Amino acid sequence: MFREWLVSSFPPDLATARCSACEILKQNRNPDLMGCKELKYSDQLAMDVLRCAADGLVDHNEDGVRMKNFSTINVQAGNGLARLTLNRPDRRNGMNNLMVKEAHEALLGLAADTSIRVLLLTGAGDSFCPGADLKAITGSESGGKREDDAGASVEAFQVPALLHDMPALTIVAVNGACAGAGFGWACGGDIRVAKAGAMFNTAFLNVAVAGDMGVPWSLPRLVGAAKAREWSFFCEKFSAEEAHAAGLVARVYGADRFDAEVEQLVQSFLEKSPTALRTMKSHYLAAESMTFSRFIELETERHTRIVGGKHAAEAFRAFMEKRKPRFD
Repeated sequence: MFREWLVSSFPPDLATARCSACEILKQNRNPDLMGCKELKYSDQLAMDVLRCAADGLVDHNEDGVRMKNFSTINVQAGNGLARLTLNRPDRRNGMNNLMVKEAHEALLGLAADTSIRVLLLTGAGDSFCPGADLKAITGSESGGKREDDAGASVEAFQVPALLHDMPALTIVAVNGACAGAGFGWACGGDIRVAKAGAMFNTAFLNVAVAGDMGVPWSLPRLVGAAKAREWSFFCEKFSAEEAHAAGLVARVYGADRFDAEVEQLVQSFLEKSPTALRTMKSHYLAAESMTFSRFIELETERHTRIVGGKHAAEAFRAFMEKRKPRFD
């Protein structure tokens, strides 16, 4: 399963080396390779996924990934879809160290499950995530006792990179306030949609920090350098409609139909060819680190293989017969 994921997700000339590393990791729970500075993040993602399985955080079997129970998030997976819901509605899904750790663990497990084609990230209640739970961090509601920092490792802060790098298409449904670290998580997804009335803010400078969750890397790639700097340095709230106009979100849905529209969007992607969907995602990842010419070589090789496959044949027949294709 891991070998198939690596081969399908990365350029062929790197696949052999990655597979060899995975074989080593499967036999050694704590290899020196884990700390190798020469590994790119996508390589490290593969290493982390295997470590996650080895440490018992997930159980991989023929039915997919069985996730352990979490306290700050809800995770459901089946029929090609994974749902990860930030679940601290009493705190408007404010992020604490445990949520960061649990989201990281969950995403590692889901990234390892090749049956997952689409991942949906959203928030419980009326908020997506307004950023860090400052009351928990400062201890203002616990007699000055601050939240224990245990578990808030550098690796756990790779959540937005996991959303960006994992093989599944990642959709972020912003159902309310989205700011700070929550904004960074949203920027890591492949596609963002928002509920009308949702407000966004980078927010970091307003609380005297420079930021986390990779916003200076992801945001300029989504809206351009000038707009990214404007939103980061001015720290002003902006609406879902403004986010749509800037290209940050793909759709804005009315509050009364938001959930239904999101479900329809998710189902539309699940109806696509799993091979084509996964390959298109891997194309965008590969293109980020390749020359134009080298990417076209990779794309052409994969395109030729896909066109000759059973999914393309079924899609062509369905088009001629004026029906929806059926992919197994």
